[in-house]
Amino acid sequence: MESLDKSFLGAGWNFPPTFRREWYGEEMAAGEDAVRNSIEIILNTITGERVMLPNYGCNLQPHVFDQMNVPTVAMVEKIVKDALVYHEPRIIVESVVATPFQEEGRLEINVEYSIITTNTRYNYVFPFYMKEATNIVP
Repeated sequence: MESLDKSFLGAGWNFPPTFRREWYGEEMAAGEDAVRNSIEIILNTITGERVMLPNYGCNLQPHVFDQMNVPTVAMVEKIVKDALVYHEPRIIVESVVATPFQEEGRLEINVEYSIITTNTRYNYVFPFYMKEATNIVP
């Protein structure tokens, strides 16, 4: 069985950027890793943060101190799904499910997606912390 050429998925710097002394260069991500890095970058970028791409990103930061209730969770799911559909054309977003963990102040965002050209399904879990300084006990 011949292996599939996945060069059409692209290549780019690994996230976070890592430089190697062995070959005096940066680590690169290609194929599915490049898509996964792109999803992570989209979810970690605040809308308006990139000067030349003002609409790029997923604007989750304004919701850091919101209460973890059903409307907030549904809104976060919609924000994530819309950002991925708009900014990552190589995938089909199958589902976005956010699970709140009240005690830890964490909202776990589970993204299920398929890469369009290979029809391969993947899962990505993004921990979004909705409380600052969660280790401090009152």
